[in-house]
Amino acid sequence: MAIAYAKAGKRVILIDGDFGMANVNVLLGITPKANLLDVINKRRSMSEILTDTEYGFQFIPGANGFSRIANLTDAEMEYFAAEFSTLSSADIIILDTGAGIAQNVLGLLAAADEVYVVTTPEPTSITDAYGIIKIIATEMLDNRPNLKLIVNRVHSSAEGKRVAERIITIVKQFLNYQIDYLGFVYDDSAVSASVLRQKPFLIAEPNAKCSICVKHIVGRIEKTQLDTEEGFSRFFRKMSGKW
Repeated sequence: MAIAYAKAGKRVILIDGDFGMANVNVLLGITPKANLLDVINKRRSMSEILTDTEYGFQFIPGANGFSRIANLTDAEMEYFAAEFSTLSSADIIILDTGAGIAQNVLGLLAAADEVYVVTTPEPTSITDAYGIIKIIATEMLDNRPNLKLIVNRVHSSAEGKRVAERIITIVKQFLNYQIDYLGFVYDDSAVSASVLRQKPFLIAEPNAKCSICVKHIVGRIEKTQLDTEEGFSRFFRKMSGKW
């Protein structure tokens, strides 16, 4: 998504928000000199760890294998939120959060303008998706983000639609909450090949089915984005107020 936005002329920052188990840098083939742990420890500022990529966007690496960054204190999270003020030049900030419902993950979700819940047709994944949607729908009443659903690793558009309709129906019935279906991504061998090569499939195989799906999803987002207030200002205010 970061690559697709960059190709559309947007200034994009991708943040690996999987605190403690970061791996986006591996997928990009980047060995960062510093990461978010250095920011938390006040050895670096957020702008100092901002890393350029060859794909037209900038990247902020997370920390891998450090449990401390996954369990930050309120004071540390307040400092972390304040550091976002150095990223205000970006048009788009994409936060790739970790799976699950840890407090740090929920804080990032509450601060975001839009949350894209990614699931697959597998029953366990659908159950996990419902769990996070339930928390957003029932517990984030003050800072509820716009919620969209993406179905990953489908074998047909019909399968993607069927999975999405199932989740949408359950959410509407039991939570009285509306979630929109944004699109699907095919289960494509180009994805696993790109991971092994550490080169994004949108670059390595721009005409692959998975690449076309991602570009289509970004196109749909662009047509539905709400921009009544500067996006970064809104994010910083919400994130600062969360902790």
